Amino acid sequence: MRHGKKINHLGRTASHRKAMLSNMAASLIVHKRISTTVAKAKALRKYVEPLLTKSKNDTTHSRRTVFAYLQDKESVKELFDEVSVKIAARPGGYTRIIKTGYRLGDNAEMCVIELVDYNEDMLSSTGTAAGAKKTRRRSSSKKKGAESTEASAPSTPETEGTKEDTKDAE
Repeated sequence: MRHGKKINHLGRTASHRKAMLSNMAASLIVHKRISTTVAKAKALRKYVEPLLTKSKNDTTHSRRTVFAYLQDKESVKELFDEVSVKIAARPGGYTRIIKTGYRLGDNAEMCVIELVDYNEDMLSSTGTAAGAKKTRRRSSSKKKGAESTEASAPSTPETEGTKEDTKDAE
């Protein structure tokens, strides 16, 4: 039984798992989005989010601590120069996992893990939807919409005649 064991070992030795998560975190920081399995993405989220939080405080100590995890100068530079500026106001939840289906070869559940502040499609769509008022009742708004379209359409003798013709035909 694995009661209370929170780490997903991902079928790897500790050194292999550490190297894999380090490489995936560096790739995520550089490319802003990567495609992987859901299990690896969930493990990566636990690995990379504390590093993103640490990047908000740009000191030599925090840079060295992050470098100890990532082992990649370019990704550390990218993290502290660009990414930390974008996530400065965000209190947490820097990554998003979007499931994409199943892999053809072994039917593994696949997903895309991405940095939240770098998805321009979702950022633009949420900005416009935030201003619009959302209602919870669909049927009442549907009835109001139908009444307003009937009231706005002017009644002409031609349209009335066609209505009577259709009634006679029934």
